[in-house]
Amino acid sequence: MAAQGADAGGRVTITEIARRAGVSVPTVSRVVDGRSDVSPRTRARVEDLLRRQGHHKRPTTSPSRAALLDLVFNDLDSPWAVEIIRGVEEVAHDAGVGTVVSAVHGRSGDAREWMRTLRARASDGVILVTSALEPPLHEELRVLGVPLVVVDPAGSPALDLPTIGAANWSGGMAATDHLPALGHRRIGLIAGPPRLLCSRARLDGHRAAPERAGVPLDASLVVPGDFPPESGFAGCAALLDLPEPPTALFAAGDRMALGPAEALRGRGLRVPQDMSVAGFDDLPEVRSSAPPLTTVRRPLADMGRLAVHTVLRLTRGEQPDSPRVELGTELIVRASTAAPGTAA
Repeated sequence: MAAQGADAGGRVTITEIARRAGVSVPTVSRVVDGRSDVSPRTRARVEDLLRRQGHHKRPTTSPSRAALLDLVFNDLDSPWAVEIIRGVEEVAHDAGVGTVVSAVHGRSGDAREWMRTLRARASDGVILVTSALEPPLHEELRVLGVPLVVVDPAGSPALDLPTIGAANWSGGMAATDHLPALGHRRIGLIAGPPRLLCSRARLDGHRAAPERAGVPLDASLVVPGDFPPESGFAGCAALLDLPEPPTALFAAGDRMALGPAEALRGRGLRVPQDMSVAGFDDLPEVRSSAPPLTTVRRPLADMGRLAVHTVLRLTRGEQPDSPRVELGTELIVRASTAAPGTAA
């Protein structure tokens, strides 16, 4: 077991450094960043503690030197992770940069182990996808001088972290807007997990659309989900059990949107003849599903590409043009949506 105030590798944390020096954590961070607003006596005390504990700020990466980036996911069991990896690898390869892909599974122990191995392999930057680091681990990255970029943040990230996301709110509204335009009046939603920022944004966009179309908003038509196809199956089954089921359904993720077809088939119903279904992401698998899925295209590969460009700029000591980037989404209409009662 690590000593109190130490990380899993036995090194004293920044919080403990601050306690021993009798200063605040931000003061330690200012010393690490080389800022001038720290008294010489305090700076010397903090630097001595940092040096004795083996905390050294890493030198800025030279543009001509081969570099290594860490790409960290909460989980790797989704096709959208593959799309982000594809974008990251494309830019990293062209830049002569190596990439290490990891998953921390939302467990603090896994995240601490990842931090230990990151120090050992001397990575030059980190891209964190749909996950979050505990504040002490984030502080360790600051001390190591390792730039961090967050893609599709799980929650509200620290103000000093560059983030790259997608227009989830407008995408959720576009998917739902499409359904009243076809003539649907009862529109269901299988929502994503509320702990994720993207899920909350898509839900808010879905709620805004009926008002624009003059369609009554019915809270009973919103059911919880968690992105796998089984979640879409269960959510659709719950909606079909209502006294008056919806005639159209927006699933807040493509994998969930694959579940309703099976739930409908089990009751002798079909997509889109008995229920239109729309998703979100435009994963490759939904383009050849039966029927091909209407969905909102999220530029996952582009998000990965931009993340690499951003983190490489940070390694050179440059700042991104904007700390918050939100790439646009696009509604892609396919055969899974049609007017109510459309015949085969």
